[in-house]
Formats: sequence, C-alpha cells, structure tokens
Amino acid sequence: MNLELPGLGGGWRVCTPGGIVPAGEPIPLASAHGRGGIFRVGDMVLRPYRRGGFLRHVNERTYRSHLRFAAEHAVHRGLWDSGFPTVEPLGYAWRPCAMGVEGVLITRLADGQVWPGRWDLSAERASAIRDGVASLCDWGLWSPDLNATNIILPPEGGALFLDWDRAAFVPADTDLWTRYRNRLHRSLRKLGAPKEAYAIMEAERHP
Repeated sequence: MNLELPGLGGGWRVCTPGGIVPAGEPIPLASAHGRGGIFRVGDMVLRPYRRGGFLRHVNERTYRSHLRFAAEHAVHRGLWDSGFPTVEPLGYAWRPCAMGVEGVLITRLADGQVWPGRWDLSAERASAIRDGVASLCDWGLWSPDLNATNIILPPEGGALFLDWDRAAFVPADTDLWTRYRNRLHRSLRKLGAPKEAYAIMEAERHP
C-alpha cells in the first residue's frame, strides 16, 4: 500500500507494528550529522536514510533494496527488547526511487542532548557510555556507525545509543573494545573534542 509520510510525500510502504502510520504536522529537527531532513511527527521521529562520506556526492539516498532498512530495524528491535539503552524502534518505510529504493527509519522521540553538545560529563555519564559499549562487545555486535554524535544524553541521566545501520555480529575472538575505542576517538578528533572526552574510552576495557 502506498502511503503518505508527513514532510516526505507519498508512495511509501510502511512497515510498523499494527500498521501504525505517522500522521500530523512535521517539525524539522537539527541533524547531528549536519545533513538535515529529519522530522518529528508527534512523539515519533522520521529519519531518512542518507549516505555519508564521498558516496553522498554520487548517490545520497538510493539503495539496492529495502532489506538494509529491515536489517537495521531487526537489530535495533533486538537491542531494545534486551533492555539496551537506545531509543524505541517503531519501524521503517521505503519506496521505489530511481533504480532502487529509498528508506526512512521510524523511532520514538527521546529527549536529550548529543554528546558533542556537552563534553563536561559526570562520572555517571562516562560510566554509562563505557557500559553501553561493553555490552555491545559482550554480545559481539559491531556497529560501524557508532560515533559521538550517535550518543544522546537524556536529562534524567545515562546515555542512549543510536544508528544500527550495517551493524553485524562478528566472531567471538574479535577485539571489539579496541575497534569501538578507535572509532569513537576518530569521531572525537573530527569534532575537536577536548582531551577529557578521550578518557571516556580507556586504553583497556574496564571490568
């Protein structure tokens, strides 16, 4: 069924529990990635899939099939159901585009500030970030898009982790802690973070 999504036009095939379709006035949200195009609709967030890096200049939004969106939602749903600190996944939508498809991730709105907007973290916040990464390591889940802008600091404390596109399970002997530390440090360098931010991910995994 072809449906309308607020702020994104029509022709969408929406895959959500119970067939829930976002409806209402779309409110643009600032994107931590600087690419924009994210909308709030009521208590939902619609985030169109966009390529980063060099590829965004060649093919920003067209993908081969909707299976990539379905895979991210499945991983995200599994994390949420396991009690991992992330935003609530509600589903995804896709529609034909050029020689492929484009997609939208649908999640529940969560209050908070992205980590780069608040470098002066308390010990509790720092521990929440380390604990989240440690859990991903324990599960053997590698998320290549995990960076500082994908970590939200809710007003009540803790940390929420976002963006599970291309996340996949890896062999048990993979040193994921080092991978995640290097990935986060790379994003911190790009953001010009203070040296205190690097201490969040210690040289060795904490107990």
